[in-house]
Amino acid sequence: MTASAPPSDPSVPNSESLLGLRVQIDSLDQQLLGLLNQRAHVAEQVGEIKKREGTPFFRPDRVAQVIEKMQHTNAGPLKDLHVAAIWREIMSACLALESPQRVAVLGPEGTFCEQAAIEYFGGAADLVYCASFDEVFHATAAGSAQYGVVGVENSTEGVVTRSLDLFLHSPAHVVGEVSLLIRHNLLRKTNVLDDIEVVLAHPQALAQCQTWLSKHLPNAERRAVSSNAEGARLASTNPAWAALASERAATRFGLHIIAHAIQDDAYNRTRFAIICLPETLATPPISGRDCTSLVVSVTNRPGALHDLLVPLKTHGVSMTRFESRPARTGQWEYYFYIDLDGHPLQPNVAAALAELRTTCAFYKMLGAYPVNA
Repeated sequence: MTASAPPSDPSVPNSESLLGLRVQIDSLDQQLLGLLNQRAHVAEQVGEIKKREGTPFFRPDRVAQVIEKMQHTNAGPLKDLHVAAIWREIMSACLALESPQRVAVLGPEGTFCEQAAIEYFGGAADLVYCASFDEVFHATAAGSAQYGVVGVENSTEGVVTRSLDLFLHSPAHVVGEVSLLIRHNLLRKTNVLDDIEVVLAHPQALAQCQTWLSKHLPNAERRAVSSNAEGARLASTNPAWAALASERAATRFGLHIIAHAIQDDAYNRTRFAIICLPETLATPPISGRDCTSLVVSVTNRPGALHDLLVPLKTHGVSMTRFESRPARTGQWEYYFYIDLDGHPLQPNVAAALAELRTTCAFYKMLGAYPVNA
């Protein structure tokens, strides 16, 4: 009887050519590590100079410049998208040596807000988890976090009204944005769809999945909670409950993904605004692909809204968003939230804003920042 061969160890190369390539990769990894640490030492010196001069540690325009330069010189086979992700993490890790950036996000761990923060600031950012967008604004305004990340608009359900209301009186302004492709998954402790009594999620997520829920879980209660990740946390405590949340939340709370990507719109996206106090970071310079956001109100008279829009047409400034919110004065007055294509330092935008301001009873610039397509 012939003895069977022992099982092969997948960690052991099965050919000399593969062994040679692995040795080459190990050598390159050591070289990369050495170069990255050299870069980190230089970043620490940059940090010391910034401390003495009192200049901002985090410069999103500088991050964008570095990434664009690396993509321009990228000869492949790495894709530009992956080059951007790699360099964002490198710069995030180096910035953490200069001065760790505290960023307030909607918690708990596993929210899309957290994902947006990591995409913008990198994985080395020090995230501060908040129970609501109200707390995110408060943490940013109070200085317990240098930056905040808040949802402002969804491609399916429209604006996040609470964020718009909070912008009205907050001293924070917008310095950037992140647009995320949102995939809602049904999560549960057990790996079956049967006997789900409650589905927990943020109100926007419940609305974005209403068709699927009506078809597959018509008798389940839809319960709104502060965030999708909070819904996932709660679902981990009761086998009869399920949540709508991200794959990150499923991993974080040990849940099964019962159904993938159940949102009604396959191209469902959410915009997140990056906010901070002006003394933390001033308005970013012109990038060539900018958005200017403002909130205004006009006196209640015939033609007032028309007069508000005339300066934009006169100076050739495109309006990319126009939303109204009640002023809550009891007199049917409204605030108008407007996004314009361009930067306030561009002559035509500056001229349009100057004229527009003269027609407003209330005028507040919310920020000017590069657009994240």
